[in-house]
Amino acid sequence: MTQTATTIDASEVVPSGKLDRYFALTARGTTARTEVLAGMTTFLTMAYIVLVNPAILGSAGMPVASVAAATCFAAAFASILMGFVANTPLALAPGMGLNAYFSFTVVQQMGVPWPVALGCVFISGVAFLLLTLTGIRQLIVTSIPQYLFAAVAGGIGLFIGFIGLKDSGIVVANPATFVALGDLKAPGAALALFGLLVIGALSVWNVRGAMLVGILATTVVGWIAGMVSISPEPYSLSALTGTAFQLDLAGVFGLSGKHGLGLLEILFVFLFVDLFDNIGTLVAVTKRAGLMDAAGRIPGLNRILVTDAVATMVGSMAGTSTVTSYVESAAGVQVGGRTGLTSVVTGVLFLAMMFVAPYAQVIPLAATAPALIIVGGLMLLPLTEVEWEDPLAAIPAFLTVAMIPLTFSIANGLAFGITAHAVLKIVRGTITKKDGFLLVLALLFVARFVWMGGA
Repeated sequence: MTQTATTIDASEVVPSGKLDRYFALTARGTTARTEVLAGMTTFLTMAYIVLVNPAILGSAGMPVASVAAATCFAAAFASILMGFVANTPLALAPGMGLNAYFSFTVVQQMGVPWPVALGCVFISGVAFLLLTLTGIRQLIVTSIPQYLFAAVAGGIGLFIGFIGLKDSGIVVANPATFVALGDLKAPGAALALFGLLVIGALSVWNVRGAMLVGILATTVVGWIAGMVSISPEPYSLSALTGTAFQLDLAGVFGLSGKHGLGLLEILFVFLFVDLFDNIGTLVAVTKRAGLMDAAGRIPGLNRILVTDAVATMVGSMAGTSTVTSYVESAAGVQVGGRTGLTSVVTGVLFLAMMFVAPYAQVIPLAATAPALIIVGGLMLLPLTEVEWEDPLAAIPAFLTVAMIPLTFSIANGLAFGITAHAVLKIVRGTITKKDGFLLVLALLFVARFVWMGGA
């Protein structure tokens, strides 16, 4: 497919040559037609977020239809901006994992109102922008070992998978064993298992958009079985106003009392996980696209990270959790995407999705849960990068992976992993001056546990 596309004369596809000059299509060995195909492919592989993100944030009390519209808008704005500013085939949308942290930890466990939580997302975007412009982000990245990047990704994968199993009723609470297998004959669990089978089958057959197709197919089956109530309403762009500009910045700085160091923790997790997610995704996608130079550097890295920071701020104003780069962008690269035109096409398709986004509220949890389970499983792949035979890597990595799902907190996993890494380096006697920032992080986490106890 790619070979056929690259033999097409770019002038036949873009007579004016403006797209060729702006996106350097010829220089990167691609054509407008190939980029459009790549953008459509990327969209299909990540369109599930339009259904899954509202389901997760809706559990925090946010209006589902509004979140769906905000998700489409944020993904469209971010992807189009990435294409024009950074000219990279990288699509963005509200991130999985961070939306779960937003909903289940910040809002439900810590009791922070969702408008205030959106304010925290906005401020984390501002902080990300400042760290990028000042170069401090380099210090952060170099202070944290690569295996903890992998451990955080794996832990978030288990976290997301566990949420899917819980929402579907496949795993339920048990007073004796904490968790247990639910009643698989119950309507919700049975429907989720059907969805899991459909998405799994489509995935192994390499069907593009397997997640989206599986969610929709499961919803249809649920509707036929009388488990889904569909009440169509006329579409209106006013659906976005339920969350747009509802962020409460004043409330962020008013967090006190039972929240203790909660504000710093929330901002740190939003910033830290977004940073990890971006670096990992950038490396994976740009390497596959052949855009990384011989020294392993990513061209236009600052522009990419600035775009991400701006996208997070705009996304919070629209009414959604942290916007980040999607590794699904690699699907578009696989079919030939090499420039920002791929991202622009993906963004335009998300923009078109806004006109049907409010209907996401008719999608039951049993239909989105299988997607969470599958996505969670796919996120375990980075764990292969951990040197499990080395205790210095294995112990902190395991604590990170285990504590995220078992304590329902990404922050706790980060705290245990980074602190364990710092302590073990001290014990081994390999701590150096370069580890100063690492020690500061570890001390902050220890202070956090002393101050907040088991919160």
